[in-house]
Formats: sequence, C-alpha cells, structure tokens
Amino acid sequence: SATPFMPSGRRAGEASLFGWVVSDFGLNDAIESGLVKTPRVATRDDSKLDKQLRSRLYHIYNDREVKDDLSRTKAQVEETEPLPDLVSNAYALLGSDWLETRERWLQSGHKIPPAMITVANSVPTAGRVHYAFRQGNIEVDRQLRDDEGLLRIDSKALKTAEGLDEQSDPIHKSRSSLNKKDKDRAERLRRKVGTVGVPGEPGEKVCNVISVSMLSEGWDAKNVTHIMGLRAFSSQLLCEQVVGRGLRRTDYETRDGMFQPEYVNIFGVPFTFLPHEGGGDPPPPPPVTRIEPLPERRQHAIRWPNVARVEYAFKPKLEMDWDEVAPLSINPFEFITEAELNAIVSGKPNAAVMDKIGLKSIGENTRMQTIVFKAARTVYNNQGHVGWRGDSYGFVALLIPLIERFIRSDKIVIKNDLFTGETKKRNILIMLNVSAIIRHLWAAIRDAGKEGPVPVFNQEKPILSTGDMRPWYTTKPCESADKSHISHCVFDSGWEASESYALNYSEFVASFAKNDHLGFSVFYNFNGIVRKYYPDFLIRLANGEYLALEVKGRNDDEQKAKAKALNEWRDAVNAHGGFGRWHTAVSYHPADIADILSAHCVDGQANLAKV
Repeated sequence: SATPFMPSGRRAGEASLFGWVVSDFGLNDAIESGLVKTPRVATRDDSKLDKQLRSRLYHIYNDREVKDDLSRTKAQVEETEPLPDLVSNAYALLGSDWLETRERWLQSGHKIPPAMITVANSVPTAGRVHYAFRQGNIEVDRQLRDDEGLLRIDSKALKTAEGLDEQSDPIHKSRSSLNKKDKDRAERLRRKVGTVGVPGEPGEKVCNVISVSMLSEGWDAKNVTHIMGLRAFSSQLLCEQVVGRGLRRTDYETRDGMFQPEYVNIFGVPFTFLPHEGGGDPPPPPPVTRIEPLPERRQHAIRWPNVARVEYAFKPKLEMDWDEVAPLSINPFEFITEAELNAIVSGKPNAAVMDKIGLKSIGENTRMQTIVFKAARTVYNNQGHVGWRGDSYGFVALLIPLIERFIRSDKIVIKNDLFTGETKKRNILIMLNVSAIIRHLWAAIRDAGKEGPVPVFNQEKPILSTGDMRPWYTTKPCESADKSHISHCVFDSGWEASESYALNYSEFVASFAKNDHLGFSVFYNFNGIVRKYYPDFLIRLANGEYLALEVKGRNDDEQKAKAKALNEWRDAVNAHGGFGRWHTAVSYHPADIADILSAHCVDGQANLAKV
C-alpha cells in the first residue's frame, strides 16, 4: 500500500487502518528503492516567492491571482477566456522541458512521446486549458496541442462524445436513447485515455491529457513525465494520489543490478511526505458559534440578483482616448523564466538530484508581431462575439493596431531597466503578460465605446437570499443583531463591529446582513488580473431601496477597481429594473456611516416622491 497511515483526526494506532498488511512498504520506500520514478517539485525560481518563501509553482492554485480566477463557475466564465498569467507561465516552462525530454527520448529510440497530464479543479477550468492549447495561446510545441497529441477527458468531453452535449442535442437525450454510433464514440474516447503511451493502441500518440479528476480508477500510463496540478490540495493523501498518476517506470531493465533513475517533473502539487498522520489525543476544540438564518427573523431576509457577469453593447467602432488609458505596471520578478526542481527523497528536497528548466529558447524564437496577433486573436475569440454590432473582420482590423500601439507605448511600465533595454527578455515578459495586457486593454476599449450594462444571471440560481446560507461555525468574535436575518454578525475587525452596531440601531436601516458565507461577490479586474470581491454589508434601507456597503480604510488603485466593478454591477441591476433600486458606498471611517445612510435613504425617498 502506498498510504498505510491513518487520516488526520482519527484516534487509532498506526497499523489499524490496514490490519492485514504484513509489510508496510510505502511510497517513500518505493521511491528510495527506485521501483517508481522520482518526483521533482519546484523549490526555487527567478521570481518573487510565496508567503512561505516557496516557488509560486509549488501550489499554483493557492496563489491569490489564480484561485479567484479558476474558482469561477460555468455561468461566470467562458472557455475562451485567457488563463491567469501564472498558469500560462507554468505551462510554458513545462512545455519547454517536455520538448527537451521528447528530443532525448527520440535520440534514445523511444517510439512513444513523453506525456504531460493536467488535473484541474472544474470542467470550466479544463475547458479553458484545452482551448488555450488548441488556439496556441500557450507557448508550447505543436505536438502538445494538435488533434493526435491533445486529449481532454471530463464529464463534458464524455457527453460530447456520447451526443449528450447541449449544442448537439438541446433536449438532452437520455443515455438509454444513445445510438450505437454515439456509444462507440464514447467508448473510443475512454479507450484512448486508457491506452496513453501504449504502442499500436488509440492512445499511442497522446502526449497532453487534460482532466478534472483522474483519481477514481487506475491508470497504467508509463510515459508520464510532467504533471500540472490546478486544484486545491487539502491533504497529503490527495497529493500522493495525483503524483501517483505519473510514477510508473518506463524501463525495468537493470544495469549492474540497479534501475536507471527516472523522473517526473511536477508543478502545482504541494508534494512532500508525512510518514504518519494522527497519533495521540486531539487537542480540545476552541469555542465556536453556530451562524445560521433564524426563522423568527424572516422579515429581515434580503434578496439580491446572482449576477454571473456584466456585458455591454458596443458601438460599431473601436477607439480609445490614450490620455485616459491607465498605465499597466509589470514587475519582472512576479514572472518565472527559470525554475529549479528538486527530487523528493526521504521526504525532503534533495539538491543533489536537481534540474533547471527555462524559457530562453522561446524568447529567441518569438517576434513581437507574433505576440500582437496572438493577443488580437484571443480578444476576438473571447470578446468579439459579445456586444459587437459591426463586421467581424472589421473588428480584428481595428483591434490589431490598438494592441500593437499599446504594447509598444510607454503605457506598459516595466519595473526593471534590464528588461526594458533587451529585446529578447522584453518579449518573454510581454508573452507571459498577454492575459493581463488583454484584460487591461479591453477594459479601456470597453469604457470608450460601451452602451449600457446588461446583467447576465447565474442560470442555476438567478436569485440569492440570506435564507440560502447554510449553517457554519466560527471562532471569531461575533454578536447578535436584531435587524439581521442571520443569527450573528461575525467581525474581522473592531471597525466592522462598530459599523454593525450603527446599522442595527440606525433609523435609516430596515434590515442588514454581514456578507460572510452569503455568496454575494463581484469579479473585478486589477492590473489585468481577475479577482473576487466581497462587499462587507448588504442593507435594506427604510425607504425600501438597497445599499451594498464596503468598509475600507484606504483608497488605493485596487480599491478603486473594486468600487468600479461594484458600480457596474449596481448600474446593470438598476437598468434591469426587476430587483429594486440599489446603491453602493464605501465607509472610510466609523464616523461617516450615519451620513452615508441618511444621504442614500433621503435621496431614495425623494426619488420615490418624484415617481
């Protein structure tokens, strides 16, 4: 058994999980003895480190810039939307190393290519990764993105193969009605993924597998050399299961009685060894408070539209006021051009078994014009069909010079003279920032030519309410509030406690709720990165209108981006007209809450009187 230890939280002895195991020969022993490949994880790179002073490639999904982006649902993100720059950066590095591995394999006589596998957190993420490879938005060899080499396997891919996807069959055929052709197509897909790396089988030439979950059944591929983890890894057991997908050796021939070393390079899976979890009595839990909606306070329930995104209609002309375009700052040390991978032996990184991978070849072979055209194609594929009322070819023709001018202008500020003066290094940096540049530039184009916001609602649940919140527990300070449908207001600061007290006793407030576990969020774009924003309070004013209130002590550029996104949400909802009238405000000091409430409540009553 690879994991013969007790899961954490269980009060039991070391051998009680598998009492029938005669010999405990775990995964660590298998790696040390050479029976499986040796995993190598990213330990250092040439960019900034995370809070634990590790490479950001160590647990990619946990990066703030990645987690909010990849956690979006199908209703909130299109598969055509660019991946976070850190993810594209990581794929470019893995792809460069994969190409070198393939060349070594060809020289040594291997007939099958090495394989890269991705384990994503959701179907939308898998779709975005698959689309990015197919469109060439990730700088990798063509073999990793052509029809023979690229394979996506998840619930949507299977439904498509079986003829169950919505586009091919809007009425959703049942599985019992599948014809033989559909069944054969789905079976071929399953067989293809099950024979990756097997000569003479359908999966022989597959070298890039994108999946959501590969843990439910065994997988016998022996040619896996690279693993990308794009999901949260909450336990070491889960890490070992994912890494185990790539540990089967390709060669069991011995030289002088010893196996030759084989490696698998891993990004995004925080893989270390914990020889034993548990042991001893767990410490007593801290005091907790149950937070839940109270039926007796149902009159204070607040409902709001669950807006997946805000779209705009556009004039049939693309233009920008260059004086109004904000600069985009790029810090070279936030991006990775070289990474150092260390083998995990005896549970620790072994510097003696180290490999270094980089992007030097990409910088030498990539011209600026290529980057411009790729950026234009990405904008067109992702945004060109949304709200544009002109000719599609005209859209691209207008878009390319705007992108080229922006990339070559002083609007891109690189915080290091070394990258500014050297063309190859600047090209690499621009390539790694394409997603950020696209989002930043598109926001400027949109602001110059938009015509009215339109809310797009979550199809599964278009309306949310405080009553939808599931009970949860907290050890944070909290107090009960008579005007809140939720049992307690949980405080992250003394300031929030003061604001909550003021809201509960204000004559201008009918009901309010602290936005904690409620699900009210707005996506905002800052420096080309999509992040999630949770306003602090939802308020129903005494005049029947609503207020989304943010408590913030500073007003920097990121807070302005949040406020802009929330105001767009407000304008779209008010334009729709079916959810009452909404206001937004920011409290910069506990003393200003009374003025904010009175101003919005009195203004709302004046508007109602006019109507």
